[in-house]
Amino acid sequence: MSLETFWFVVVAFFWTGFFVLEGFDFGVGVLHTVVGRDERGRRTALAAIGPFWDGNEVWLIVAGASMFAAFPAWYATLFSGLYLALLLVLVALIARGVAFEFGEKVTSPRWRRTWTWAATLGSGAIPLLLGIGLGGMVAGFPIDADGEFTGNFADIFTAYGVWTGLTLLSLSTLHGAAFLALKTHGAVRERSRAVGVRVWLATLVASVVFAAWSPAVLSVLAAVAVLAAGALLRAGREGWAFSATAAAMAATLSSLFVDLYPNVLISSTDAAYNLTVSGAASGSYALKVMTVAAAVFVPLVLLYQGWTYRVFRARVHDSA
Repeated sequence: MSLETFWFVVVAFFWTGFFVLEGFDFGVGVLHTVVGRDERGRRTALAAIGPFWDGNEVWLIVAGASMFAAFPAWYATLFSGLYLALLLVLVALIARGVAFEFGEKVTSPRWRRTWTWAATLGSGAIPLLLGIGLGGMVAGFPIDADGEFTGNFADIFTAYGVWTGLTLLSLSTLHGAAFLALKTHGAVRERSRAVGVRVWLATLVASVVFAAWSPAVLSVLAAVAVLAAGALLRAGREGWAFSATAAAMAATLSSLFVDLYPNVLISSTDAAYNLTVSGAASGSYALKVMTVAAAVFVPLVLLYQGWTYRVFRARVHDSA
């Protein structure tokens, strides 16, 4: 395997890890007003992701940074073309984080209602917008011979990209419901299971259509994992259900990068203008240095994050 291909796999790994880990955070943010029907219930739902959500967001930063360092041409074209969409993602991330941190600081109903909506809408917007961008990489954006994005904001909304966004949003919602069923006690746990069963069918439909649209076999495995997650939630096997939704998310993200390779960005203008793995990569020396750094630090980060999940593995009670 060449270093260019290796780093394409690393970028795919970071994006996949981000959605597997942060996906359930998004789902909890979307569902916390549904499974928590009073202030106490909403606090319980958000407390379940309290130790994890900000650490999980680091994966997004690392995914973007690895694209910038390993494939500067890919980063430059994609991020300039998706500039407005990524600005909206940034606003959603900020609003969501502020809502989690400051939503309970003032007892005013209007204050809490405002930040509740910020958390809900921000959590839903992020997987939708990122999915539109990731799916658009496969469907193709208007790119010229110089690797420049020549379209406008409307051109980022490809049919495949929009469906990818809807699929990731629905997967995140199901992933979050399974996480809450696994991580909470009492009424919130029961409502999370019930909501998970309700959103399961919509998620299955989205995954099946995505699988039919995508040539990668992994997308079929994602649909199978969603099917299993529904059965496991009904049976009260929350741990296995959460594992199934995590597998579905991982397979969906991985299938996008499998479909994309050996390109990093498809041109809808002319196939000759596609950005390829070898053509968009940094120099050999830079990739070697990055490989050494990744070999040292990525295992440390994984060990630390695994330790964090172990420490905070206990269920959250309704009294939280």
